[in-house]
Amino acid sequence: MSRSIAGLSVIVTGGARGIGRATVDRFVRAGARVAIGDLDLAVAQQAVDAHGDKVVAARLDVTDAASWASFLDEVAHLGPFDVLINNAGIMPIGSILKETDETTKLIMDVNVHGVINGTKALAPGMVERGRGHIVNVASAVGRVAVPYGATYSASKFAVVGFSEALRQELEPEGIDVTVVLPTVVQTELAAGVPAARGIKPVTAEQVAEVIESAVREPKAELWVPRWTQGLTKPTLAMPRVVQTVMTRLTAADHVFKDADSAARAGYEDRARRTGAE
Repeated sequence: MSRSIAGLSVIVTGGARGIGRATVDRFVRAGARVAIGDLDLAVAQQAVDAHGDKVVAARLDVTDAASWASFLDEVAHLGPFDVLINNAGIMPIGSILKETDETTKLIMDVNVHGVINGTKALAPGMVERGRGHIVNVASAVGRVAVPYGATYSASKFAVVGFSEALRQELEPEGIDVTVVLPTVVQTELAAGVPAARGIKPVTAEQVAEVIESAVREPKAELWVPRWTQGLTKPTLAMPRVVQTVMTRLTAADHVFKDADSAARAGYEDRARRTGAE
């Protein structure tokens, strides 16, 4: 049975840009009230300006449990919250042999601890009310590892595993958990990153559409584009030699390796320096 989004209270982390902003726009159009948590309030304010009192924005460092508490105090008037969309994430890429310890830690803190912190902050209230939905935005490389993005891939594998365990834990409490796995998305985060052969890049709006569909009709796992799930899951069950052949046929092993460093320079600098999406 399809659920209505009208009247729901929703939190979107990393909601100032990219997938997050597209998700905010889509949920507001469907009648939800949305709280944006983001490090960049100046950019997040643009969504507030566009949607008026349907949207509020407050500073949120997803890596910090105390920041979550402050954020929830600031946006409490929109609650209690029905849906948490753990979208905030960063994607610095390159050889692991050249990755600094600071960058490694930042990727894991934002992409993994951010999801865990958000869940710990919101899930108790959902359990108390006996309803709620947590949507974790991972990545296709959380199922299919890609070289030159080892730490990023590891962080998204962690989000997938966390989501699967969390679903089993919270399902008896009436809480839905969905993990969304986009391929290459046309946002600044993926600037200069080529898509795998035969798989066109998707837009932030397409990912937001899938996130909305997950809340309307809860599913455990959704890929963007959706047809890639039907291709990938059987491949992962095949012998390693077959998986290697498929990887080479699609050139998936060159997606990060062949990324245009000049096109990524601005994003990489901001992500490594601030931890912002």
